[in-house]
Amino acid sequence: MYMKFRVTVKTAEGSEEKRVVDAASRFGVYSEIEKEGATVLSVEEGAGTQMPKWTEITIGSGVKMDERITFTKNLAAMISAGLTLSRALSVIERQSTNKALKRIVIDLEERVKKGDAFHEGLAAHSNVFSELFIAMTKAGEESGTLAESLSVVARQMEKANTLQKKVKGAMIYPSIILSAVIVIGILMLMYVVPTLSNTFKELGVELPAATRAIVGASDFMANNVILVFILLGASFGGLFFFLKSKIGGKTLLFVSLRLPIIGELVRETMSARGARALSSLLSSGVEMLSALKITSEVVGDNVFGKVVDEAAERVRKGEALSAAFTDHPKLYPLFVADMIAVGEETGKVADMLGQVAQYYETDVEDRTKDLSTIIEPVLMLFIGTVVGIFAMSMISPIYSLSDKI
Repeated sequence: MYMKFRVTVKTAEGSEEKRVVDAASRFGVYSEIEKEGATVLSVEEGAGTQMPKWTEITIGSGVKMDERITFTKNLAAMISAGLTLSRALSVIERQSTNKALKRIVIDLEERVKKGDAFHEGLAAHSNVFSELFIAMTKAGEESGTLAESLSVVARQMEKANTLQKKVKGAMIYPSIILSAVIVIGILMLMYVVPTLSNTFKELGVELPAATRAIVGASDFMANNVILVFILLGASFGGLFFFLKSKIGGKTLLFVSLRLPIIGELVRETMSARGARALSSLLSSGVEMLSALKITSEVVGDNVFGKVVDEAAERVRKGEALSAAFTDHPKLYPLFVADMIAVGEETGKVADMLGQVAQYYETDVEDRTKDLSTIIEPVLMLFIGTVVGIFAMSMISPIYSLSDKI
């Protein structure tokens, strides 16, 4: 399935041109332009009118990451054992229980039998197979080491998936606690506070400002139960879709980077993800500039991705790869730049990046284990403060009444 891309190109003569290119993926655009001896400056999906970027939502492919990893591992193992690619795909298709993946594998098998390159078939399913996956497969096909390339990309995907699960898992506990506090607070406002507020009205007690605010919120909720639940559902739904959009993701990243503990965790996670992707690409034989372009896609369209884009531009001008990372220590720790510099001196950039990825993956895993322990007292302090304000607001009128008696 081909898509249209709006591309800004720098020709071999040095002039800039804007084009519309039909390709199966961004990687296909880079391959086509580079064959002409030109350089891709920017790529945007679509050739006509587009919706604003803040409306773009990530939609699932129907194939879970664990299933993609299993597919890649099994394919690598069968090719390594001597099976042809089409035969290996046929075996995987019969074993697959996911209908979406089964359809994709059947299509890949048919394309390979027709003589199409495997990476071209993968590019036709770019919503399932990433640019990194396609690039490493292409490098493996061209070098005759497809099984090894698939093994490398399987390890990369597994490491990235494990890291993502660790970070998400660390957020489950505080999310459950905060959700419980919100639900209990709403139920108290709707069913407990009205009883107390009626008592205050009957006794003619003068209410403090904080108590009046709580009673006002309670009256509104008690009199508009359906509206409250509609607003609550709309708020959670709106928040979910906002965070899934590009501008929402960037906003969340901006806030996260400025939070204690969380900010450092985000920096190390992004460093591990970028280093692992670039290491895998370079070790598979992908050319440096192409590898950096794909790594930028892996890291994301954010401040971290822009540093990788800057690195690609500086490498194109003849500067060292480590230079761009050295200039952005608030995003990428200096350890990243130092290890890349050592790799450039020794000619082992891919190996050094692999060690960087391993170091930060291990460190993030250790940090996430302790994150719940660190967050717990903060949550308890927050909950205690909320409960204390609520209790004092509702009890103080009773004390004032007792003073009058």
